[in-house]
Amino acid sequence: MHTKMRLMALLCMLAMAHTTMAQNANRYDFSVDQAVAYAKKNNAQVKNALLAIQVQMQTNKEITAAALPTISGSIGTQHLPNVAVQTLPNFISPATYQVLIDQGVRDGNGNPIKMPGDFGFIAAQFGTKWNASAGISLQQLLFDGQVFIGLQARKASIDFQEAAAKVTEETIKTNIYKVYYQLVVSKTQIALLDANIDRLQKLDHDVKALYKNGFAERIDIDKIAVQLNNLSTEKVKALNSISMGYIGLKTLMGMPVRDTLVLTDNLDYQAIKEDITNGNYNYEDRKDFQYLNTAKQLNQFNVRRYELSKLPTVALGANYSKLAQRNQFNFFGKGDWFTSSSIGINIAVPIFSGLSKNAQIKKAKIELEQTNNQLDNLKLNIDQSVEQAKLKYKTAIATLDFQKDNMALAEKVYQQTKKKYEAGTGSNTEINAADVDLKTAQTNYISALYDAIIARVDYLTAIGKL
Repeated sequence: MHTKMRLMALLCMLAMAHTTMAQNANRYDFSVDQAVAYAKKNNAQVKNALLAIQVQMQTNKEITAAALPTISGSIGTQHLPNVAVQTLPNFISPATYQVLIDQGVRDGNGNPIKMPGDFGFIAAQFGTKWNASAGISLQQLLFDGQVFIGLQARKASIDFQEAAAKVTEETIKTNIYKVYYQLVVSKTQIALLDANIDRLQKLDHDVKALYKNGFAERIDIDKIAVQLNNLSTEKVKALNSISMGYIGLKTLMGMPVRDTLVLTDNLDYQAIKEDITNGNYNYEDRKDFQYLNTAKQLNQFNVRRYELSKLPTVALGANYSKLAQRNQFNFFGKGDWFTSSSIGINIAVPIFSGLSKNAQIKKAKIELEQTNNQLDNLKLNIDQSVEQAKLKYKTAIATLDFQKDNMALAEKVYQQTKKKYEAGTGSNTEINAADVDLKTAQTNYISALYDAIIARVDYLTAIGKL
């Protein structure tokens, strides 16, 4: 009894959880372009690539700040419980003796006063127990070659991050196109499976009628039952594969798995066959080429940055301050505050840096050469990928036409064989063979259809026109 109650409670909890998930789920009816647009806003890789652009914007502000004046203020106080004692030569006694000598003063014995040879030292405290200061300073960089290049490279830095984001978006877009249309093709696959099941069910009905009239054997009915079971199993596997495909597509788009995704695009046989291989292509249409070309610009800026680092830097500095000294903490009362101010220009001339600047320049030039080599290699790869994608696309279209005609022919052969069997002039072996040929032709057609779509996507990706 308790076991039944626990089972009922568990079923109720599962039902409530399913209802809650259904209430929190959303439904999206998306074309492939809408799926791509959704991914651009929700895919984690794309979002991070867009955030990298914002990071670069803040970095550019830091570079700009280096060329702007910096102003800082300061205020402070200092208490000296024991003012430092300093020892210095006795400068008071010589002056006193000199006055006495000049006045002709004599000592108690009537002798003229003479200047002693050594007057010793005086120990004295200089300063007060309380000091206070307040001031403001300004620093303005007038010229620094590296900062100057940094200001010039700000736009190229943003372009570089934007190009990186476009490469990421292009990769996600290509994958979405492939998975999306694979699921669209799966609709045709399920439709063909349903048609085969209906066809066999009708055949089963006809064979049973023939069996009752003595024109068929029991084994013929059993063979059809086996075929129906196999088709039902194949459909279950296909549906499971499709469900997994939807989960993968949602994950790629950044969509919660609990949401419902409905694909609205259908296969356009004529659009798939449309020849898209005519005309020229431009390297600049490829997002990865744009990315690498921008990297080349940054490398060029890097070379100039290190070259200009050999030039002097010039900076302007200005200070204004007030200083007060007291023996008591009464700075807010009466008393003098002494003013101090200065304006100056500092020129720093690099003389010798251990040859590090030369090494930096050579390193930057080597990196620039590497980028040029990568661009040349990318052009070769683009040429190769375009030609390969063109060949695969034309082959896939030709195969698709052949498999479509072959499927129609297999359907015709099956219907003719079925009529012969029902008329008693054909055998069960013939109709089984025709059925196998039809399903093989259908499988080959589905495979050719998907290959044609993928080949089309790959070609458009290769020429940068997806």
